[in-house]
Amino acid sequence: MNPVNATTPTAVDLFASALHFHPDGEVRAAGRRMGNGDSGSWQLAAFHAETDADVHADHWEMHPEADEAVCCLTGGARIHFRPAGPDDTTDTADAGDTVQLKPGTAVIVPRGRWHRVELDAPSDLMSITLPNGTRHEKRTGTR
Repeated sequence: MNPVNATTPTAVDLFASALHFHPDGEVRAAGRRMGNGDSGSWQLAAFHAETDADVHADHWEMHPEADEAVCCLTGGARIHFRPAGPDDTTDTADAGDTVQLKPGTAVIVPRGRWHRVELDAPSDLMSITLPNGTRHEKRTGTR
C-alpha cells in the first residue's frame, strides 16, 4: 500500500478539525486552538452549536493580533461587543453593540475588541482569525 501524498486532495471535515493557513502559503487540517502557541497561522473553524453553552456565551473573548470574521451558516446568533472605551468594563449585553447574524451573514470583529456569542437557534457557525494570544474572561453581568 502506498502512503498518501500530502498533495493528494482529501475532503476535510470542518466540524471535526480546523484549517490552518500558514504564512508560507501552506494550508493544513489540524485541531482547533485558541491562544496556544505562536505559529502565525490563521485558523478557519466551523462548529455546530445547540445551546449558548456551546459558544461560551458566559465568557467574553478577545483576539489581540488580528480581526476575526464570524459567519453564520445556518440558524441565527447575536454577537455582543463590550464597549470599546478603555475605562468601561461593563459586561452586560446592552452596554455595547450587538450584531444580529442570520444564515449567510458575517460580522468582522475588530482586533482587540471583547465579544461574545448568543444563539437564537441551533446554528452552524464559522470563524476565521489568527488565534495567537486569544483571551477569555468570565462574565460578571446578568445579561
